[in-house]
Amino acid sequence: MPTEATTSAAASAGGAPSVTVLAGPTAVGKGTVSTFVRDHFPDVWLSVSATTRRPRPGEQEGVHYFFVDDDAFDRMIEEGEMLEWAVVHNSYRYGTPRQKVLEAVAAGRKVLLEIDLQGARQVRDSMPEAQFVFLAPPTWEELVARLTGRGTETPEEQRVRLETAKIELAAESEFDHTVVNDRVETAAARLVELMGLDPRPAA
Repeated sequence: MPTEATTSAAASAGGAPSVTVLAGPTAVGKGTVSTFVRDHFPDVWLSVSATTRRPRPGEQEGVHYFFVDDDAFDRMIEEGEMLEWAVVHNSYRYGTPRQKVLEAVAAGRKVLLEIDLQGARQVRDSMPEAQFVFLAPPTWEELVARLTGRGTETPEEQRVRLETAKIELAAESEFDHTVVNDRVETAAARLVELMGLDPRPAA
C-alpha cells in the first residue's frame, strides 16, 4: 500500500528512477505543485504537455502547455510523437511529447511528468521502470473547495470533474507512493525527495 514519503529513506540513495509520473484527482493541485518544482528545483526537468484546450489566464505557450488544435494533435498521435495521451473530462485532449522526454533522460536529467490518471496508466505500460506518485488532497471537502473556488469551470463542468475525482481517488493503490498536498511547498519537497534530489528549494 503506498505511503506518504516523509524521510530521505523513501527515495533510494542515487537509485531513484529517471522518470517520475505525478498524477491525482482533478483540482488536487498537480499543476501548482509541478510549477513550484519548476521554479524552485532547477535539477528537475518538467515535461510540457500538449493540449487542445484554450489557455487559461496567465498560461504561456511552451511553458505551461503546448496549445494545439485537433488536427495538430491528430498528426502527433499518428506519427507516434506522443508518449501518452488522453481525453480528459470528456472534452479536451492532453498528451506528452515523447522525444523531449527521451532527450532529457539521455542527458541524465531527472524528469517529472505531470499528467492525468489515464496518461499515467499508458506510461506504466510503455515505461514500467518509471516511478509513479499519487498527489492526494488532505480531505474530500478540501478538494471540493479547491475546485469550486477557482472559478475556471461552469457548474456543469464542476459536477463532471467531481464525479471524475471520485473515480481517480479510487486509483491511489495503483501508485508507488502518495504525497498529500496539504501545503504546496511541503508537497513539492516530498516529491523532489522521492526523485532522489535535495528537497531544499534553490535560493
